[in-house]
Amino acid sequence: MQSLNFESDDLAVTEEFLSNAYTRVQISNHGPHQVRTRIRREVLGSINFDQLDMGFDMAYDADPLGRVCLVTVHSGRIEENYHDSGPDTFTPGQTGLLTPPDLPYSGVIRTSRYGITMFDPAILDRVATNEGGQRVRVDGHRPVTIAAGNRLRRVLTHLQQIAADPDAANSPLTVTTASDYLAATVLATMSTTADNEPNAIDRHDAHPHTVRRAIAYMESHLGERIAITDIAAATFVTPRALQLAFRRHLDTTPLEYLQRLRLSAAHEQLGAALPGDGQTVATIAYRWGFTHPGRFATAYRHRYGRPPRQTLRE
Repeated sequence: MQSLNFESDDLAVTEEFLSNAYTRVQISNHGPHQVRTRIRREVLGSINFDQLDMGFDMAYDADPLGRVCLVTVHSGRIEENYHDSGPDTFTPGQTGLLTPPDLPYSGVIRTSRYGITMFDPAILDRVATNEGGQRVRVDGHRPVTIAAGNRLRRVLTHLQQIAADPDAANSPLTVTTASDYLAATVLATMSTTADNEPNAIDRHDAHPHTVRRAIAYMESHLGERIAITDIAAATFVTPRALQLAFRRHLDTTPLEYLQRLRLSAAHEQLGAALPGDGQTVATIAYRWGFTHPGRFATAYRHRYGRPPRQTLRE
């Protein structure tokens, strides 16, 4: 895509533009302000740098984007509903993963100015060395440390400045180098599935005791917003060691296991609900970190072979 500028005060026009420029999305106004949308895009090879100014509270429900999407909030806040780990909120000065490439996403943008950086996941595959040639995934939505977040934010700002320079943006060497630079920074600052050789400490820490401590922490924080970095910190290991331990002993990832625990908790509460106590599928799903009822129902049916409403009725 080429550079673009978009402005509109019309909700339907804004929805049509977002669907064409990003992915199919449904939006609505969830606040008192009138619709006002401003979007500017700079392009550097296959990387898009978009600056967005949403002058209203825009609720959105979107199909998978197909691209890695990093966000940096300048003002307001973004309340994102993560399909695998529940809701989280980005506030000014924070940077992270807005949505994985292959999952639908939803949330509310609260009168916010923010930037998003989108790129093909294949860039990560090219730079990383991953066992068996498997695709590299960013499997946490926050940088691994505060310092890592600051580093990622500086690199994104630098690359956006390069994209705004026509001479630099049209240089094939600059474009290739910038793509590798971005991928290397993401791999170094975010939790990913890249199979960089674990160090001796990580291999030592990836034992069954680590898994048991992590599961105990998950079970006591099921209704809270926790990321893989929180689990690793509570377990006294690195995120890399934590992921290695879960793959080695349970053949899964920490976040997949967390979703399994949350589904089990919701299943138990659905079965224990009594007629007339006011509980609904939506309220129970939200209690355990599932903010999108439709996606909760899909995950529940896949695990238990029937819709959650049927369990609630019984």
